[in-house]
Amino acid sequence: MGDVVGLHDEALRMLPELAGLRHALHRVPELALDLPKTQALVLEALEGLGLEVTRGVGLSSVVAVLRGARPGPAVLLRGDMDALPVTELTGEPFSSEHEGLMHACGHDLHVAGLVGAARLLAARRDEIAGSVVFMFQPGEEGDGGAQIMIREGVLDAAGDRVVAAYGVHVSSGMLPHGVVSGRPGTAMAAPDSVRVTVQGAGGHGSAPHRALDPVPVAAQIVLALQAMVTRRFDVFDPVVVTVGAIHAGTANNIIPATATLEITVRTFSEETWTAAPQRLREVCEHVAAAHGMTADVAYERGYPVTRNDPHELERTARVTRALLGDAAWVEMPQPLAGGEDFSYVLQEVPGSFVFVSALPPDADPATAPYNHSPQARFDDASLATSASLLAALALDRLAEG
Repeated sequence: MGDVVGLHDEALRMLPELAGLRHALHRVPELALDLPKTQALVLEALEGLGLEVTRGVGLSSVVAVLRGARPGPAVLLRGDMDALPVTELTGEPFSSEHEGLMHACGHDLHVAGLVGAARLLAARRDEIAGSVVFMFQPGEEGDGGAQIMIREGVLDAAGDRVVAAYGVHVSSGMLPHGVVSGRPGTAMAAPDSVRVTVQGAGGHGSAPHRALDPVPVAAQIVLALQAMVTRRFDVFDPVVVTVGAIHAGTANNIIPATATLEITVRTFSEETWTAAPQRLREVCEHVAAAHGMTADVAYERGYPVTRNDPHELERTARVTRALLGDAAWVEMPQPLAGGEDFSYVLQEVPGSFVFVSALPPDADPATAPYNHSPQARFDDASLATSASLLAALALDRLAEG
């Protein structure tokens, strides 16, 4: 693996340049799959590195391939690029210039960190036996950009299928300053979406017996679903069901014909992911039927469970300790309930996806605004960690041949 401490020192020396790129990206956040300004900044940042660069067809992606001096396998490093529909309230001097949009999840740091890794590895081309694929991906926040890039051939961009893939995600809170955290197996949940429409019969609020009121039935479904997740599923393989919205009615004296529930379901294993739709459907339909009504359940699958290959997670822990010291690695006690579309990559090839603390040094991890908050702030110094960790993982894996 070579001198990984020196690798991190080199990343620290390029930190002002990486932070400048991050700030430029932060000023022009873009949504979903069409990120022309972001793509242009990435292309400019990669100039002069001697990479084979291509752009996506169905999205504003960038794929760059570094060829080592000697033949060998290929590995993939990924950074997602899209922002969120959030109005920024950080007060940062480089705050968003696009009204109502913000890099509130730190993807601007992911991009700048991946550019840093590309620069570190390009400077070591003569030491590399194999290739590195740099995956700059739009559309992580719900649009499945990783799946589109896989269909467009990112895993085979070097000519042969990559043998491993690595990604990081920064955190503005929860994690102590300066640490990297991950766990073998399930790291993040599979997030599904459900829309339940209870069909009743409208009427006058003074005569509910002459109508079929869907509102109390919808309320019973909310409670019944919470009983379901504690009684139909193993407590050690949990399911999270959250009803985020209820829509019904137009006035206090009108019984509506329908009531609608908007639900998110989070599962952490293949078994619960498979069982959840049918069990949720049974609860909704049967509660409605008990009151002479029907419930239409529209269940939409989201991203798969994000799973770390145990061997690659162990590699990531070892490399982190060598790079930053033993105290820098903290194993996650349990998965996060958020979803991540790097899961599609990890379904295809072994790899790891870990979290890098970008907590500002003056902040408390327990109270700092977390990712997706309009007040979320991220420490630029974490760019050196992300860049050197990704580069070190690529070098370590390619050294195996």
